[in-house]
Amino acid sequence: MSVILEFTIDADQFQLGDSLSGYQDTTFELERVVPTGNHVIPFIWLTTDADLDTVLEAFETKLIDRPGITDVRALDRIENGALYRVTWKVPEKDIIDGLVQTDATVLEARSQSGARWEFRVRFPNHDHLAQFQNILTENDVMIHIDRIYTFTEETDRRRQFGLSSEQREALVLALRRGYFTSPREVSLDELANELDITKQAVSDRIRRGNEKVLETTLLSSAVDS
Repeated sequence: MSVILEFTIDADQFQLGDSLSGYQDTTFELERVVPTGNHVIPFIWLTTDADLDTVLEAFETKLIDRPGITDVRALDRIENGALYRVTWKVPEKDIIDGLVQTDATVLEARSQSGARWEFRVRFPNHDHLAQFQNILTENDVMIHIDRIYTFTEETDRRRQFGLSSEQREALVLALRRGYFTSPREVSLDELANELDITKQAVSDRIRRGNEKVLETTLLSSAVDS
């Protein structure tokens, strides 16, 4: 039976996190990790409240100079961010390598300003989870475990779309205020003011909430297979 691990980790505990640290008013999300030969390819969403062109230029310049990076490629761009494909030779003692070794699936991984990361990861079974924990111990990688639960419990959670309270609040408010109508009746700035959060934060909550609702309603059979 598959098992889900939710944990947090400081950016300086793994190379990818360390390379993405130091960006103010910027959120990173690790969309997925694809192993290929001796490399892994992380797909990373970057969103920011700062000037987007300035942030992207600094991000691309800094990242391509990091150890092990062989390619940084922008795949898509949205109003306040971009999706990147990064080809990376990950160190053997890195947490990402541990995830690859244990056939783990990264369901969610995000960080604001790159300082601390929140992960939700699915392992094929408890043995793979135990192997992952052993790899972390052997390599002196420190994580804080928030929750461990089975796929059955996750299925029950999906019936509620897996939304956090913040995501549900943002989606409900956006729906009621006419954010999804055409033309829009409210802006992200207005929603952010009403929720007393940043424009970036409300944008992230709406986007991630929409993804979870769509995954649950449209792709659940594909994810479960």
